[in-house]
Amino acid sequence: MTVLEQMLDGAGSVVILGHVRPDGDCLGSALGLYHYLQISRPDIRAAVYLEESSPKFSYLKGYDAIRHQADDDSYELCICLDSGDEERLGEFGIYLKRAKKSLCLDHHITNTRYCEVNLVAENASSTCEVLFEQLDEEKIDKATAECLYTGLIHDTGVFKYSCTSARTMEIAGKLMAKGIDFGTIIDDSFYKKTYVQNQILGRALLESVTFFDGKCIFSALRQSEMEFYGVDGKDMDGIIDQLRLTEGVEVAIFMYQTGPQQFKVSLRSHSQVDVSRIAAYFGGGGHVRAAGCTMSGRIHDVVNNLSLHIARQLDAAGGQEE
Repeated sequence: MTVLEQMLDGAGSVVILGHVRPDGDCLGSALGLYHYLQISRPDIRAAVYLEESSPKFSYLKGYDAIRHQADDDSYELCICLDSGDEERLGEFGIYLKRAKKSLCLDHHITNTRYCEVNLVAENASSTCEVLFEQLDEEKIDKATAECLYTGLIHDTGVFKYSCTSARTMEIAGKLMAKGIDFGTIIDDSFYKKTYVQNQILGRALLESVTFFDGKCIFSALRQSEMEFYGVDGKDMDGIIDQLRLTEGVEVAIFMYQTGPQQFKVSLRSHSQVDVSRIAAYFGGGGHVRAAGCTMSGRIHDVVNNLSLHIARQLDAAGGQEE
């Protein structure tokens, strides 16, 4: 019996939570678990609470059933997915406090083990991979497989990031065997962009700046620029990854303004810098090669503060010239 099955035993109701600004892995694991419960545990009352997300994920069954506002409901078991700490649950953290039991399934190395039971597989590619290992494969239907596959491709960059393992590929194959249209899922949720999203990507790339002899690159978008294009945080997908692919770059930084002198910062690295350590220092978290945080100050201040930590690691790795 898996940890998940043990926690579900005796639970009449389950609330499923994820992190703020839900991405493909967060949505995939939340909706994947939701559908799995409908099939394997139809006697359990289940609900998913998440912030609104990009409509590109609307192909996922149950996308319209996600509750976007907190209410007075309470649930016996709270399952938190893809969230490294309680703060990342946002306003929906109230359900964790109300629940009699709690379980966290995650793969972030910076996870704070904030639930009653915490299953954190730091070597897993995604929370969807962690969740898959907790499910009865026979009871995974096509809709659940689509959700889990979505999480796999988004947190592995379509199987090219270093977090991808042989087990990741094996799981992907098992999900494909459920009859999912894997090519369309990849195109529609990972690569496809609107015309405006392409414009903002172009703007971010055009105004990017390199430093540390080309080993680092950063780009930033101010609120005024976002308002001009009519975009928000959900339209920023792919910008940091394109910056990371710049030849010679070890660390990529992308930030967009969320308030007066406040920025949402994304960090990516290739092989020498552990960006999770940097993000954690500034109150964020993530993975060794992909992490994020929120920082205050002018753009120049934010980059300077980040560069100090990047420089230390590059020096230790012998990656920065004197």
